[in-house]
Amino acid sequence: MAHGRHDTDPPRDWTATMDVADTTAGHGSNAEHATAALSYAETPNNTLVGFADARYLSDPHKGRSQTGYVFTIGNTTISWRSTKQTLVATSSNHAEIIALHETVRECVWLRSIIKHIRGTSGLNSTTYRPTCIYEDNAVCIEQMKLGYIKGDNTKHFSPKFFYNQQQQAFLNIQVNQVSSEGNAAD
Repeated sequence: MAHGRHDTDPPRDWTATMDVADTTAGHGSNAEHATAALSYAETPNNTLVGFADARYLSDPHKGRSQTGYVFTIGNTTISWRSTKQTLVATSSNHAEIIALHETVRECVWLRSIIKHIRGTSGLNSTTYRPTCIYEDNAVCIEQMKLGYIKGDNTKHFSPKFFYNQQQQAFLNIQVNQVSSEGNAAD
């Protein structure tokens, strides 16, 4: 049976991870002697925070920009990505909106995972508050607040980017400005 990208047995690190999970759950071969456990410490700063950024025309030969995001809980990075955008951005603002869209999609997924883990662990959810996503492009943030105004500068934006505004309206995210120097995704 194939396991993802591996055509044979799963790699040893995956097998070892599953052995630890089985043992801590009381299912391992030495479960009756298991004294170790995975734990989650409740800290005052256990809030999910995101940072989004784009680099316009990072690949000028192909007309592609770069998307980057970082998510942290406390001082721990839990998710990050830096990749070329699949769409050709027509402006630096357009590149930032594409980056924010990818960041918001990751944020929604992370919030669902955190809610599930905390719920199955008997901890209160932290997803009732909007997740703060920091962005350094003021125009992009203003468009998130006011909505995308169809005009000469924004008529080329795909309707899928309204997802960002919808998530803000649902109070799942809150986009705030940060300086470029303070942007962890920069």
